[in-house]
Amino acid sequence: MKGRESGMPAEDHWATFFDAEAAIAALIGPSHSSGDIVEFGCGYGTFTLPAARRTTGVVTALDIEEDLVALVRRKADEAGVTNIRTERCDFATAGTGLVDGSQSHAMIYNLLHIEFPVALLTEACRILGPGGSLSVMHWRSDIATPRGPSLDIRPTPELCRAWMEEAGLPAIRTVDLSGCCPFHFGLVAKR
Repeated sequence: MKGRESGMPAEDHWATFFDAEAAIAALIGPSHSSGDIVEFGCGYGTFTLPAARRTTGVVTALDIEEDLVALVRRKADEAGVTNIRTERCDFATAGTGLVDGSQSHAMIYNLLHIEFPVALLTEACRILGPGGSLSVMHWRSDIATPRGPSLDIRPTPELCRAWMEEAGLPAIRTVDLSGCCPFHFGLVAKR
């Protein structure tokens, strides 16, 4: 099931909204990790490759769009990044298919305007191992932004926090993304 549309722009325009390396450093952490990471909705791979460069584990990049999965695979191959596994996956309907507790980090970026956000967050919680973390980034709803879903379906940070807690992730902190993603807010939760 595709989520509610947010109007994904052309890739070159999309990349102007983020400093992906800085965002990943803020949301995942600046140091090298050995754990596996899952990315829900990899899109153009904006955050996939930076995440893969921060871990010696495998980054599983999931998306419902076959052409985007193929694009991310091609980018990883061209960059010589060997720890990315791409998969076409309707995770909103069928889950990720990943083993319980198998991931050290989950990334949910620009997705929580979907119809059933708690179900998605619950799936992320299920696959996180003890001490694992979830990072959430979404378009701000308190300012005008050049892109993103309509304001009436954008969640606030407070709403995302409530959903994360409902999904079983109570230890949540705010991440300041103003220097790298001024149109977005960030949250990180520990399992």
